[in-house]
Formats: sequence, structure tokens, C-alpha cells
Amino acid sequence: MSSKIDLIILCGGRGTRLKKITNRISKPMIKFGNIFFLRHLINYYKKYNFQNIYLLAGYKGEKIFEEFNNINENLVNVKCIIEKNPLGTAGAISKIKNKIKNDFVVVNGDSFLNVDISKFLAFKKNRDYYAKMILVKNNTYKSNKKLSSLSLGKNNLVNFNSKSKLMNSGIYYFKRKTLDLFLKKKFSIENDLMPKIINMKKVVGYKENEFFIDIGTKNQLSFAKKNLKTYVYKPALFLDRDGVLNKDYGYVYKYENFKWLKGVVKSLDYAQKKFYIFIVTNQSGIGRGFYNVKQFQLLHKNIKIYLLKKNIFINDLEFCPHHPIHGKGKYKINCKCRKPGNRMIENLKKRWMINIKKSFFIGDKKTDEIAAKKSNIRFIYSNNNLLKIVKKITYN
Repeated sequence: MSSKIDLIILCGGRGTRLKKITNRISKPMIKFGNIFFLRHLINYYKKYNFQNIYLLAGYKGEKIFEEFNNINENLVNVKCIIEKNPLGTAGAISKIKNKIKNDFVVVNGDSFLNVDISKFLAFKKNRDYYAKMILVKNNTYKSNKKLSSLSLGKNNLVNFNSKSKLMNSGIYYFKRKTLDLFLKKKFSIENDLMPKIINMKKVVGYKENEFFIDIGTKNQLSFAKKNLKTYVYKPALFLDRDGVLNKDYGYVYKYENFKWLKGVVKSLDYAQKKFYIFIVTNQSGIGRGFYNVKQFQLLHKNIKIYLLKKNIFINDLEFCPHHPIHGKGKYKINCKCRKPGNRMIENLKKRWMINIKKSFFIGDKKTDEIAAKKSNIRFIYSNNNLLKIVKKITYN
């Protein structure tokens, strides 16, 4: 997933089947383990190389805007747009045509599918189609819902089939040129756009058997409350960068100067089977004026793309640009994020559902150890054999 792709999360529905809850909040802001459902979705998708994540909010969207607008997490920009007059899912997208510069993926803000988006994007690259979609087994909806009875035909074309037990997962890929199909009026992806282009034989898809939830009804919400934790609650591996992942030449900020230490890439592959992978790094070179935030982010974009090609994911990134003595201008502060401070770790703990008792921090300096202990995370000193360390803690 190295090409430029945007993600749109649809967050504007009223949630009328959950009135007692949605009278107060929108569906995507229902909490699971004290973390918003929408936060879980953003966490899941930001490990990919999306350029932007657009949150299209409407009903009670102010809270979504307050929480998520104009943040940058794991090198992905998140922007929230509140729709004043409801136009349906496709109509809402039509209003941001000028913002979308790339092909784009659309997902529902009230459902989750544990799917590899890289696989989805790579599927059927050379076919002449308008959209791609993922189908899942229908255990819920009756056939009167337009995309609740679908099948796959020749060349993976999606068809309507009233006898089929497959349905729409709420995950779509559209080429940018299809934006002309998104009309500026009350217009739904599910009820208007997709049926039209399915009948035109312009939609391809495939079936996924991965874990799927939809929180649109009381029963579905109850199921999600019981089962989502299985997929989002796990230990984390917090990693310092320089001297742990790469050779520390001092203030590395160019990709051509970034040299992986032996065995590190394989270590990350081992680790992701059990752990979230977080990079937590002091970057006072920004504060000292040796390089800027954009140069730092470009380096990590290249790291992210390199690892994605190997199907390895960095789940999140925290960096501190400050220095209390050598920082310049706004960067000369004695902050709590710079290790041995632990604010970077605490930021991650707030965003993710982490099993802290089984988590580890691997670093190469005393400041790393102090920061880890402040957050009650077990610390291991890197010894230039990260693979051996990771194998030990992964399989014990």
C-alpha cells in the first residue's frame, strides 16, 4: 500500500434503533472499554499508509469534531467535517469532492471487520471497475435491505441474489474518477449508488470470513460489547528508536541514513503476532534546529511503507521534539513527554486498550527505563539482539 489513498469514515447516522443511547451521543462515540468505538476504528486503520482520514459527521457530530479534528496520528492526518443538512452517505461525500485528491476507501463508522486493507487494495487491480467491496456472511439482516443478499459471479463481479447468504460489509474502494457518481442531493451509497453500479456490472468483490461486528441494533451492540475486546485488548511493545531499531549515528532524519540493526525487521514480524508495536522516541534534533517535523515524518513514512510491503505494521508513533536547554523557540521547554518523562507512553495508554501487565518497553538508555517504570511497564535493555529478546517475550 504505497500509492496515495484516502479513507472516509461515515459517522453521520442518527442511530434510531439505539434511541436510549443515541439520544445523547452518536453511534461511533459509544464507548468500549472506556474508548470510543470510532477511536478503535481510527487506531485500526492508521497503521496503513492512508494520506488522510476524513470523518464525515452529522448527528451530534460536535463531540467527534472536538475529539478528532485536525490530529495527526501515526503519520495520518485526521479531519472531521460536520454535515449541516443530511444528504445521505453518498451525498455527504459529494460535498468534499474538492478535498479528495486520491482514490479512496469508505467504511461505516458503526461496524468493524478485522480485514487486511492491503489485501483489499491489491485485489483486481487491472480490471475495469468503478468500485470494490468486501462481502461477509449475513447472520443478521433480512433480504429487504438492499445490499443484504449478494453473490459473486464470473471474474468476481458482485451480483444481487435473493438466495445468497452474503452481504455488504460496509467497506468500499472507489477510484477518484467515480466522484462524479456521488450526487449533491439526498443520495445513499447503500441504497442508491452501489445498486446502480452493481447492475452496471462495475463492482468486484470477494468474501471475508474474518471477525465482523455492526453496532446498529441492541443485539448487535450487546454482541460487540462482549466480543470486540478479544480483538483490541492486547499487550504492547514500546520501542525506543535510535540504538534499538536502527544504528544511532546521531540525529538520523534521512531515510538513506536509516540503517536497520540486524534482525530488527524479523523481530517486528514476530512481535506483531502478540503485541501492538509502538515507537516512542525523543527527537531533540527538531528542537535544536537540525531538521524539522516534516523531515522526521517523511523518514517515518518511508519506514512505514518499507514495513507494509513486508506486511509488518507499526501501530502508533509518539515523538518528543523538545529540549529544556538546547531547544530553540517553542521547543525550549522542560516538558513531560521527553523521556525520562512518560507522557508519550501515557498518551498511547489513553488511545489504546492495552494489557499493561503483559507489555514491555525495550530501550537502550537509562531515560527509557525511568519512563517505562513511571508507567508500570516492564523494561528490557536492548543488547543488539532484538530478535532474541522478542522471541523470548513473545513465546513465553
